[in-house]
Amino acid sequence: MTTDHEAVRELLGAWAVGALMPGDELTVDPHLADCDRCAVEAGRLRATVRHLDGPPFTDAGPAPADRGLALALRTRPAASRTAPHAAPYAAAVAGLQALLGELDGSWSTPVVHDWDVHDTVAHLLAADQPLAVRLGLREPSVCDGVDGTPWREAWATRTEEVLARERGRSPAETVASWRAQATALLASPEAHDPELAGRTTKLMGARLPVTDHFLVRAFEAWVHTDDIGRALDLPVPAPRTPHLWQLVRLAVRILELALGSKAPDVALTVAGEGGEVTWILGEGAAPVSAELVLDPVDFCLLMGGRVDPATVPRGVSGDNSAAAHILTRASSLAWL
Repeated sequence: MTTDHEAVRELLGAWAVGALMPGDELTVDPHLADCDRCAVEAGRLRATVRHLDGPPFTDAGPAPADRGLALALRTRPAASRTAPHAAPYAAAVAGLQALLGELDGSWSTPVVHDWDVHDTVAHLLAADQPLAVRLGLREPSVCDGVDGTPWREAWATRTEEVLARERGRSPAETVASWRAQATALLASPEAHDPELAGRTTKLMGARLPVTDHFLVRAFEAWVHTDDIGRALDLPVPAPRTPHLWQLVRLAVRILELALGSKAPDVALTVAGEGGEVTWILGEGAAPVSAELVLDPVDFCLLMGGRVDPATVPRGVSGDNSAAAHILTRASSLAWL
């Protein structure tokens, strides 16, 4: 049986962003007055929301929509109240909020797959759910693989169910639900304590530390923000340089796991703003069969399935087929 405490805890994210359904405040407000534990968590959630909202913009005079959006995304908060592993996700959430704030009757614009803008936000709501379950922020369901369902099947089923539900709600309601869940994730102890987030858990078929799963959420939120921006012809800058390199390193680790030791030995260099790093993929034998150089943004978009491995800008020396194998395998890992 669900207790009053558990029922209120499930509503705190919506309470923090002012998105309670009519009548829910009659449950939440009296409980917060009597329960110190929930009151502390509620205060932390609301502080996180205020932090994500960021400071008001002070440009004099009205700005064109694209210039205003670029300013909003580039000045989005640094998420200093989260640990470094969660900061890219906090910034990605704030960036998407800034982008959605620029919409004006454009929710039905086609974005990616067969989704419009509304659907894409609903997908992110579904995509964040597995981590929320692992952190105890929501109850698991069949779509979370609790019955042994393969993760890809569970992933597709969850997305379909959430899309079907959210299409019956307004875009504002969907955004409020997504934002409430993201806020709860960013207010969780694991978002603030790297040691606590260092434990591993299996999500989406990969056993990774919770720290990496926060980066996965950042990766997906940024890619879909970019999808929406492209669909609406609104500029979406890349993540901040330190955040971008966190995503690059995560993507390389995932690519290494997928390639295994039988792949051709290729030196992958990612070079751009913020530095240049080389990884030896494959068995690590010397000499390598090929050298491949990619820009960090292009590499991330390749891993996200957003650029063609045959045409992505690259520098190649040595065995072209070995380099092409790396590019094709990287692109094939996209689940977004």
